[in-house]
Amino acid sequence: MRVLITGITGMAGSHLAEYLLAREDCQVHGTLRWRSNRRHIAGIESQTTLHDCELRDPHAVMRVLDTVRPAQIYHLASQSSVAASWNSPRDTLVNNITAELNLFESVRHLNLNATRILIAGSSEAYGLVYPDELPVSEDNPLRPLSPYGVSKVAQDTLAFQYYQSYNLHLVRTRAFNHFGPRQEPAFVTAGFAKQIVEIENRRREPVIHVGNLEARRDFTDIRDVVRAYVLALEQGDAGAVYNIGADEAHSIHQVLELLLDMSNIVIEVKPDPRRVRPSDVPVMLCDSRRFRQCTGWQPSIPFEQTLADLLHYWRGRLRQRPSEHDSELEIKPALPLRSQSTIH
Repeated sequence: MRVLITGITGMAGSHLAEYLLAREDCQVHGTLRWRSNRRHIAGIESQTTLHDCELRDPHAVMRVLDTVRPAQIYHLASQSSVAASWNSPRDTLVNNITAELNLFESVRHLNLNATRILIAGSSEAYGLVYPDELPVSEDNPLRPLSPYGVSKVAQDTLAFQYYQSYNLHLVRTRAFNHFGPRQEPAFVTAGFAKQIVEIENRRREPVIHVGNLEARRDFTDIRDVVRAYVLALEQGDAGAVYNIGADEAHSIHQVLELLLDMSNIVIEVKPDPRRVRPSDVPVMLCDSRRFRQCTGWQPSIPFEQTLADLLHYWRGRLRQRPSEHDSELEIKPALPLRSQSTIH
């Protein structure tokens, strides 16, 4: 079975490719751009067929789909950083909407009517959620609070329109916060992990700069999420939308404390106003009952294990290097104590 993954070099795309290859019933194709970093797929690149494709170019998308003619498409490629969307709202909207539109039009004009397409949406589409609406179901109103969230609402509704208008086999997912190995530091969990490892490696002073620590989010391991994507596409109903999440919320403060507990360095934590978003939701909690009842999916990797794996990943990426901060580091006692970080 030929499978096409857009954005195969990203965190989600690379984990999905590995998962599909392990099943041994898929021929995996992926799109990337000439400047894409192939670090995440280094171990599987020889087992995949890669296509250089700018998804904003309709002719390039048409050529790839005509060549591959996939049975399944996992559309993961996007500008996926909420923080970056505030700095580049135009690029975020144009990139995310145009890429999906070109994909749908190519599928339609090539008469790939049997192709199943998964649209990887986001809980950011829900945006403003009131306390009495928690946990958030798929029927909750969409009130996006960031340019990225607006782009995901547009992708979601565009997919529904193409399903209704052209009977494309489209399944939409709205994944809540997902994280794990290979996550880039633009995201809060990986940003904390990278800063901790840089301090351990004496590349920065023993201080972590943070934004809003009180927000609570529903975190799921990326490896559980890509497994959910496959189940959604293979067992979900065409035209349906499914929430994907752990159905439990953790504060950003808790994330940071757990990561700090995994380090042997005493680290100070300081607020940084530049890291606070213009608008934020206090709590996002998923209701994934519809998806679980449809597929039987359950997350399998504990929250703490994912944090440990994320920290291990960044320790592997960053090699120890002496610096001027060596003398500033205070080592924690080798006792099972709570974190000795200082949070102001």
